[in-house]
Amino acid sequence: MKDVVGSPQSLLVLGGTSEIALATVRRLITRRARTVWPAGRPSPALESAARQLRDLGADTLTVPFDALAPGAHEVTLGKVFAEGDIDLVLPAFGVLGVQARDETDPPAAVRVAQTNYTGAVSAALICAYAMRRQGHGALVVLSSAAGRVRGTDFIHASAKAGLDAFAQGLGDALRGTGVHVMVVRPGFVRTKLTAGLRPAPLATTPQAVAEAIEEGLRRRAPAVWAPRALRLTTAARRLLPRSVSRRPLI
Repeated sequence: MKDVVGSPQSLLVLGGTSEIALATVRRLITRRARTVWPAGRPSPALESAARQLRDLGADTLTVPFDALAPGAHEVTLGKVFAEGDIDLVLPAFGVLGVQARDETDPPAAVRVAQTNYTGAVSAALICAYAMRRQGHGALVVLSSAAGRVRGTDFIHASAKAGLDAFAQGLGDALRGTGVHVMVVRPGFVRTKLTAGLRPAPLATTPQAVAEAIEEGLRRRAPAVWAPRALRLTTAARRLLPRSVSRRPLI
């Protein structure tokens, strides 16, 4: 359960090696979070992330989770919720793919879409309705601040656009249940995943996104942008002709 000042004490992180997720969890541990479940494919990186969180004082237990195995999600995630209430679920897994390769390799494109959209939908629904049964909780969905889908990244971006719409609808469906769904729309984030890519204007960091997430949770915001300026630039971009808006922004 949340503490007396409303800070989440138990966290489930799907994609437990995500730099954004780990930056968020570190902030929440300093705000009295005590139990963390990092979930992901078993790996040395996942165990290392868990050790780092234990060193900060959190009770931490890794969970095997594969976004591409939705048939196993209900059992796997159900075991976590069976251990006690979860205050916050952060699905933070995803892949960028390689657009130039994936658009000529349908199985690779499908894998990107299944990871970023289908796997996220499966996990989010299971967790959201588990929190509905317990009567409280927050689901933080990492989307993207990208405006229109462009030819340079349409496979990855279209999956994120679908996830964003799904999360908004899920939040509407859960109004009044005690479950808060918050969509997070970061711009270009400097991480290991984006290393080697040219940073876009208004590029940000995992730490800045984590700060936006924490602040949004305090306000029970339906959506947050990181940085905030992207909200205005993205809205303006959607008003532009397609020939202009297809140029990269983030």
